Amino acid sequence: MMDAERPVTAMVLAAGLGKRMRPITDTIPKPLVPIAGKTLLDWGLDSLQQVGVEKAVVNVHYRPDQIVHHVAARSQPSIVISDESERLLDSAGGIVKALPELGSKPFYILNADTFWLDTGKPNLERLALAWDGSAMDILVMLAELPSTTGHSGGTDFLIAADGRLARAKGDPTGLIYAGAAIANPQIFAGASAEPHSLNAYFDRAIAAGRLFGMVMQGHWVTVGTPDAIAPAEAAVRRAFADAPRVDMSRADKR
Repeated sequence: MMDAERPVTAMVLAAGLGKRMRPITDTIPKPLVPIAGKTLLDWGLDSLQQVGVEKAVVNVHYRPDQIVHHVAARSQPSIVISDESERLLDSAGGIVKALPELGSKPFYILNADTFWLDTGKPNLERLALAWDGSAMDILVMLAELPSTTGHSGGTDFLIAADGRLARAKGDPTGLIYAGAAIANPQIFAGASAEPHSLNAYFDRAIAAGRLFGMVMQGHWVTVGTPDAIAPAEAAVRRAFADAPRVDMSRADKR
């Protein structure tokens, strides 16, 4: 992908209920849970800012006012709220609802409850450079199991030599979906803003040979339960210790 064609918009999926994070999420939405002094949501938004994303659509459902208030002071990227207060639309339904704001060109998709620690070139930049719209409908970022903290499930995808993906179906040698992707908005053409999952679009792209993956460089962190907070913060400390030139003030950025 040429520099001028890199995604300038993003969908940040922040509308989940965060039930597994109780009792913390009894009072705050999961995207606002702080890890190493920065909310989960800001870890993602900072990654988007770093690669020049101009607009991020953040969907909200549970305790939405807190997220609206939190992002109000943010100018980069510019934040647009997609309000799902009345009905949770799941991952794909939320994207379809937000399509008018996301535009007609490929855009990033980020989960607001996972983040990663880059090694070298930002992984979102690497994802943009790997994007080939002539061959791909979706390009997902993947993590290898040893490079993760907090993951308790199985693997998601198997990757071929050319980058095409298939479902792992329990294969322990597979890779984990790292909660970031680039998607062509045309794949949502004709879809309704009704509750449905992004997994349906992954499967459709697999069937067409148009789901591709890129293995990230660095460390991926998921925070599913309160017990996962301490290991996540330890992973951040290790990453900064291994990269002393990183500006530590970024860990406190709101």
